[in-house]
Amino acid sequence: MAILIVTHSQDNVSPHWVARALALRGERVYRFDTDLFPTGLQLSLDERGGGRLSGPEGVLALSEISAVWYRRNATGGRIPRELAPRLRNPSVEESRRLVFGMLAALGVFQLDALETLRRAEHKPLQLALARALGLEVPRTLMTNDPEEVRAFAASCPEGVVTKMMSSFAVHDARGREQVVFTTPLDARELEELEGLELCPMTFQERLAKRLELRVTVVGERVMAAAIDSQALPGAREDWRREGLALVDAWMPYTLPEPVRARVLGLMDALGLNYGAFDFIVTPEGRHVFLEVNPAGEFMWLMRHPGLPIDEALADVLTGREARRLGPKPLAGGSGALTFQ
Repeated sequence: MAILIVTHSQDNVSPHWVARALALRGERVYRFDTDLFPTGLQLSLDERGGGRLSGPEGVLALSEISAVWYRRNATGGRIPRELAPRLRNPSVEESRRLVFGMLAALGVFQLDALETLRRAEHKPLQLALARALGLEVPRTLMTNDPEEVRAFAASCPEGVVTKMMSSFAVHDARGREQVVFTTPLDARELEELEGLELCPMTFQERLAKRLELRVTVVGERVMAAAIDSQALPGAREDWRREGLALVDAWMPYTLPEPVRARVLGLMDALGLNYGAFDFIVTPEGRHVFLEVNPAGEFMWLMRHPGLPIDEALADVLTGREARRLGPKPLAGGSGALTFQ
């Protein structure tokens, strides 16, 4: 039997660390670098869900897979870009459909299944569930209506910040990558709001910060780390702006038990076995939930402050620790959300 790690060849060392932890538990690991498919790796699948993978890691019968860690996807990444779009686009799409179809047909535990990940990525759902579970969340508006934004900003005494629901970068005229960070809006920017009619954005009340937290949850294990994002001027609105400068400064952090319990409740409601949570700790000590990334990065946290995330992932993948097999309705209700 084998555990399948789904990633790509340009990933960082995280899959290697998890593979090492699995090997120490006596498990065979097969790494599926999706960017090698279909140009450098073969996948065959029949009507019964059987088949095999064949590539740099050797040959793996799909029937041998006992669990899947779905981390990253770059299927079709090496299909020549010089290929005409009318040919390249369907080639990428058919390749993706075969990979996703294979995962759906496996019938084994996955951390986490694609349908679970896609549902959990919805930020409005995350905020609604977190609020229903008793986590404090920022006042939030997601819209393409400039007048709504201005009215919302006027109701926020400390101002507003804007952010995107997805993590992505834009490229300038010279092809340089420009990451879209959380950004405060001043009065002039609120008057302009150019482009909002083309792309809706998220607006939240601006909160004073004492610390920012990254809370990594694997199964039932909650591992928290804190950063003093106010130590560097460039990091005060979004610590990622100074991520490299702060990478050695992350500290272990103990969540208050009520917050920890609600974090696990949100994992249950979303059906996730892995989640990377972002919190703000205010000067008064309030813990404000921002979001959970179902496939968030964790590599730097294993170095500083040394969180054993690879060990926790290996334990869940091998069934040594409890697994979530799907979303659970909120306690005391039918699972439906009520918005007030």
